Amino acid sequence: CVQPSVPPVPNYKLSMSIPEWLQAIQTYMKMLQYNHTGTQFFEIRKTRPLSGLMETAKEMTRESLPIKCLEAVILGIYLTNGQPSVERFPISFKTHFSGNYFHHVVLGIYCNGRYGSLGMSRRSDLMDKPLTYRTLSDLIFEFEDSYKKYLHSVKKVKIGLYVPHEPHSFQPIEWKQLVLNVSRMMRTEVRKELEKFARDMRMKILKPSSAHSPMKERSRGKSLSPRRRGGSPQRRACRRDKS
Repeated sequence: CVQPSVPPVPNYKLSMSIPEWLQAIQTYMKMLQYNHTGTQFFEIRKTRPLSGLMETAKEMTRESLPIKCLEAVILGIYLTNGQPSVERFPISFKTHFSGNYFHHVVLGIYCNGRYGSLGMSRRSDLMDKPLTYRTLSDLIFEFEDSYKKYLHSVKKVKIGLYVPHEPHSFQPIEWKQLVLNVSRMMRTEVRKELEKFARDMRMKILKPSSAHSPMKERSRGKSLSPRRRGGSPQRRACRRDKS
C-alpha cells in the first residue's frame, strides 16, 4: 500500500533571498492544504506562551494535517524563527457578509522596508501577499479590496505586536495592540493610524497591552462597547473563515 506523501519541512539556505524563503514556507503550508473538514485538528489557545504554541507548530509539521488560518499563523511564526531580519505580527479581520460576521487572521511580515503576509484561507487572495508593500496601510487596503470581491465588508482590523524570535519565550503573542473600527473611518484616517502604529512598531517602543491590563486595547474609530461578548477567542478566530 502506498503511504500518503508527507511534504518536507522547508529549510532555509544561505543562497535564498528572504522573499524566496517566505515563498518556500507558503508553498509548504499550501501542500498541507486548507482544512475544509469542519474539525480543527490542533487546539490553539491564543493566551498560551509562545513556547507552548511553538510545540504545537512542531506537532503540525509531524502530523502534516490540513490547517486553517490560525494554525497557519502559528506555523508561519515557527518556520520564520531565527530570521531576525523578518519581523512577524498578527493581522486579524472581522468582516460582514449576508447578515453574518466572519473572523480571519494572517501573519503580517515586515522585512527590508517592505510588508507582506503568510497565511491560509479558502480564498487564494486572502492569505499570502508578496513582500512588496511599502506601507502597512497599503497591505491592509489590499486585503480590504480582496474582501470586496467576495462582497465582504471589513468592519474591524486588529494588529498585534512583533512576535519575539525566542521560541522558548514564556510571553504570549500580543494579538490586538491596535484595534481599528475601519467601517466607521475614512481611509485617510485609517492610513494615518496604521502608519503611526507601524512607525512605533519599527522603533520597538510599544509594549504589550496585557502589561497594563488584560482587556486594554488601543482603539480608534467609534469607541468599543463596554460590554464585551464572551466566548472562546481561538474558536471564533477561524470560525466561518469564508475568507
